[in-house]
Amino acid sequence: MDFEIREDRGPQGRKKLVRERAAYFQLMQQGYSSAEACRIVGIDKRTGKKWRNGSHAYTARPKAAPPAQVEPPGPSRYLREADRIHIADRLRERASVRTIAAELGRSPSTISREIRRNGTPLRADRSQWAYRPHAAQARADARRPRPKPGKIGTNSELRDFVQDHLTLRWSPEQICHALRIRFPTRPEMHVTHETIYQALYVQGRGELRRELTKALRTGRARRRPHRMSHKRSPRSSFPMVLISDRPAEVADRAIPGHWEGDLIIGTNSRSAIGTLVERTTRYVMLVHLPTGHGAAATRDALIETVKDLPPHLRQSLTWDQGGEMAAHRAFTVATDIPVYFCNPASPWQRGSNENTNGLLRQYFRKGTDLNVHTREHLDAVAAELNSRPRKTLGWETPAERLSKLLAA
Repeated sequence: MDFEIREDRGPQGRKKLVRERAAYFQLMQQGYSSAEACRIVGIDKRTGKKWRNGSHAYTARPKAAPPAQVEPPGPSRYLREADRIHIADRLRERASVRTIAAELGRSPSTISREIRRNGTPLRADRSQWAYRPHAAQARADARRPRPKPGKIGTNSELRDFVQDHLTLRWSPEQICHALRIRFPTRPEMHVTHETIYQALYVQGRGELRRELTKALRTGRARRRPHRMSHKRSPRSSFPMVLISDRPAEVADRAIPGHWEGDLIIGTNSRSAIGTLVERTTRYVMLVHLPTGHGAAATRDALIETVKDLPPHLRQSLTWDQGGEMAAHRAFTVATDIPVYFCNPASPWQRGSNENTNGLLRQYFRKGTDLNVHTREHLDAVAAELNSRPRKTLGWETPAERLSKLLAA
């Protein structure tokens, strides 16, 4: 230890024993007793006791020193005991919070939050506070152990609400927002969507039933990292108008009536269901394809689906470069709806439709025969999807937003 023992061990007055204090705690961490560390450093035993237990430590009964814990070197995400001692020393010198934060290389809010959370009130009305570093460290250590009981697991009313709405295929984020609207003055009923995911995926807590993971969009029982989708090359060479030639008014979603479309394919590509999504309201219409998804069948089914739309809701249709739209010119002639095609391997150019197809996979699982679904069942699924609140619509439902446009 690179430290010289003081020859003059007399009273130091108001002199700050900074190096002696650091050497004292270093010896304590190495396993020395307090009396031995005080003798080596050259300080009184009472001084070491004050450093170890705080300046106002009582002397009624000797207290055993806590076991020595060696802190890892380098910067830490959390405040350490040495940081808390520095905060206490500088507060006694009446340094500002911002000055202390700059000295420790922390945010001022971190220091103010530490003082507020781990300080000790001196009066019952909490008008005066004191900050004792070792007591603050003990409070922080007591809060740190994991796992802790989850909020959903300790509140039966909250757990029942979440489980009921997961059964209705609501997403965790929709449930969280509904909780804040339903219980605005009850913070114990407010959770984040990550809390719900943790209650589903982190087992052993007993907060939510395992089988409720089937109600999620993916239906997975555990998380899986996102991977890059396989790129597709163009599969047809028929004349088409690309999305780059689409009017600029379509991009800002200000004018309703512009649709995005695609197919969701069943097992072995033998069955399919067409999906249409209105870009402004996210309103969904499902296209029944009982006789196949060839060009002629897709054209006729699309014409039948959009024929009842009012003229101002038939502005354009954006599709990918699939062979099922080979008869797009005939569709445009019959409905007066121009068709625009995305660039190859660019599904984000019709993102609303891609997102909706992901939602529909809750009802029409991959690897299943989609021909078993009737026209009535498709209408029921679309009605259920259009009655869900959507974050992008300010938590209105697509049906509500569309009814406002029709009324206007």
